[in-house]
Amino acid sequence: MNLFIDSDILLDAVLQRLPYFDSAMQLLSFADRDGYTLYCSAHSILNVYYVTRKIAGKVAATKSANLLQENLSIADTNRNALRAGLSSDFVDFEDAVQYAIAIENKCSIIITRNLKDYNKSSIPAMTAEQYLTSIR
Repeated sequence: MNLFIDSDILLDAVLQRLPYFDSAMQLLSFADRDGYTLYCSAHSILNVYYVTRKIAGKVAATKSANLLQENLSIADTNRNALRAGLSSDFVDFEDAVQYAIAIENKCSIIITRNLKDYNKSSIPAMTAEQYLTSIR
């Protein structure tokens, strides 16, 4: 199963944001499970680095970005994704590009905390909590 992990879930794990931390970490542990591939965009790694550096400093940001890029499948933000994002009905361009990347990588579900951002998605969007509950 290919899961697309949105930036907010990554930040919940990296910054230990409560009450979302536990479910984000449980979800990210699926990267080690057979049958699962966890995707995020290269842009998401940039977002995580930027926000983490502002909150926790450069060392923490670098460590976090390294861990994520070693354990997740990093999908390119390419010209096709940009074009698809620009021509989409999504309100937010970044979300539209994330969606295009998820489509390109044949992701079955988008995991996000901002479900409304993906209301135009043909791929189901779920929170980490919802996904974990659905597979129990």
